[in-house]
Amino acid sequence: MSEDLEFAFSLLLNGASIGLMYSLIALGFVLVYKATDAINFAQGEFVMLAGLIVAMLLSFVGMPLIVAVAVTLAVMVGFGFGLERVVLRPLLGRPVVAVIMATIGLAAILRGVGPVVFGSETRALSLPIGDDPIVIGPASLPPIQVVGAVVAIAFFLAFSWFFKKSRMGVAMRAVADNQQVAQAMGINVERYFALAWAMAGVVSALGGIVWGSMLGVDVHLALVGLKVFPVVILGGLDSIGGALVGGLIIGIVESLAAGYLDPYVGGGTKDFAPYVLMILVLMIRPYGIFGKRKIERV
Repeated sequence: MSEDLEFAFSLLLNGASIGLMYSLIALGFVLVYKATDAINFAQGEFVMLAGLIVAMLLSFVGMPLIVAVAVTLAVMVGFGFGLERVVLRPLLGRPVVAVIMATIGLAAILRGVGPVVFGSETRALSLPIGDDPIVIGPASLPPIQVVGAVVAIAFFLAFSWFFKKSRMGVAMRAVADNQQVAQAMGINVERYFALAWAMAGVVSALGGIVWGSMLGVDVHLALVGLKVFPVVILGGLDSIGGALVGGLIIGIVESLAAGYLDPYVGGGTKDFAPYVLMILVLMIRPYGIFGKRKIERV
């Protein structure tokens, strides 16, 4: 294999692994949107909160990693249930923009409260996976990227089965399609709203652990949510498979931009290349690659 092909393969593999980690966070957007038909603009802050919690449990409390992860999962599930009960349930039946504005306000609150409660310094989140890169052909990947990719694939398979095969998943899809009709058919809409936010909390906890281990944990970890937004728009807000494909595309585009364009312009192209691609896709398919096209009669 020539050096050019080896370089391209390395960029593709690194981009794919990062893209799968993006997809894990994007899954939180999709879960909430499928159930509530609203976008959670605080998803990045959920990831930040989970990372801060697990880092604090490991460093200050001295918990074993497995216990700290279990506690963080439980806290984020409880946070999702509580958020839905206290903040979002009173908005049931209101225009979707009301829920969107509530999540934007929640994001601002979490960004402000996080440093006050947990401190503003960057905390390391070490996982027992070693530092030696994993070599795959001519490419070498950090172990955390491989772990993050494996976790993302496992949860995508689990959630795909849940929404397609389980009664609760089908009920959540029914609630997303039409809340009034679902309620008339005997589906407890409030229960499935709460379940969607709890599942988003689980995804956020996993994302906070893998991304916090790679980047460090501080308030800036919330920016992962903005990085993931093109993934959700590209794949389709209501498509689990779209989140996976969108993550892979965005990760590879970032990697290729960094490898081929950054040397000529001094860097930074990977930060805006995904948004350029997102705008181009929106011009052609406003509902995303795999998103469901909604036709409204006027």
